[in-house]
Amino acid sequence: MKKVNKFLALLLIGALTLGVLAGCGKSANEPGSTAGDDGFRTLDEIKESGVINIGVFSDKSPFGYVDENGDYQGYDVYFANRIGEDLGVEVNFVSTEAASRIEYLQTGKVDIILANFTVTEERAEEVDFALPYMNVALGVVSPDDAVVTSLDEIGPEDEVIVISGTTAETYLEKNNPDIKLQKYDAYAEAKTALENGNGVAWANDNTEVIAFALQTPGFTVGIPSLGSADTIAPAVTKGNTTLLDWLNDEIVALGEEEFFHTDYEATLLDTYGADYEDTLVVEGGAA
Repeated sequence: MKKVNKFLALLLIGALTLGVLAGCGKSANEPGSTAGDDGFRTLDEIKESGVINIGVFSDKSPFGYVDENGDYQGYDVYFANRIGEDLGVEVNFVSTEAASRIEYLQTGKVDIILANFTVTEERAEEVDFALPYMNVALGVVSPDDAVVTSLDEIGPEDEVIVISGTTAETYLEKNNPDIKLQKYDAYAEAKTALENGNGVAWANDNTEVIAFALQTPGFTVGIPSLGSADTIAPAVTKGNTTLLDWLNDEIVALGEEEFFHTDYEATLLDTYGADYEDTLVVEGGAA
C-alpha cells in the first residue's frame, strides 16, 4: 500500500511540474511573443494569431512617439496601422531603441521593425529589408552661437552627441575616428544633452536634426547632408520570406495610391512643411 501511495505521489509531482513549465511560456499568438521554430512567425502564422508585433520608436517625434493620451503616433506608426488594416490583424506596438532594432527581430520580440531604420550593407547581413519608403542622409545640428558647418571645425576636446546603434555612430567611428563621441541610448536623452550644452553638436539622421532645429529655438543644422544618401525601409527577421514578399507587394500597391505622401501630410507636414515632401517621400519602393 505504501508503495502504491509513493508511486501516485510521484505521478502527481510530475504532472504539477509539467503544468508549471507549460504555464511559464507564451504562445506564439500572444502579443510580444513571435518566435517559432525558425526564430520568426510566417505570414500565415501572423494572420492566424490575429496580431502583428511591430517595433517603433516611442520618443522620436514626428516618426514614432507616444502622445499625451498614451497613443503611438508618427510617420512610421501611420504606416504600421495601414499594415495591420490590410493584413486584417491588430497591431501591437513594441517600443524599441536604435541599438535594439536588430536584436528585437533576431529574438522574435517583433515581426517587423518600422523604427526609422536606414538600410546599410552591414545591417542587411543580419536582417532582411523590404522596399524603401523614405530618403535620408546624416546631418549635424549645433547651437546658434557656435554653428558647426564642417567636421573639421570640431576640436580634439570637443564631443559630438550620437545615438548608439545609429548610422551616425557608425559613420563617425569609421570616417572620423579622432572625433570624441558622447553616446546615448534614447533620443530624448540626446536632445536634452545638446540643450544642456553637453556636446558641441548632435549627429543623426538629417530628418531628425532638421525637425529638432525647427522645433527648438537656438539651434541650427549647419551640416544638412553628411555621407551618402540612403533610404529607410521596413525590416524583418532574416529568412522570413513570406512576410518580406507581402511587405514588398504592399509597398508597391500603396505607392499606386500615393499613400506615403498622404502619410507625410498627416504626420510630417507640420514639422517640415511642403518643401521637403517630394525630397523625403519614396512611393512604391522606387528610391
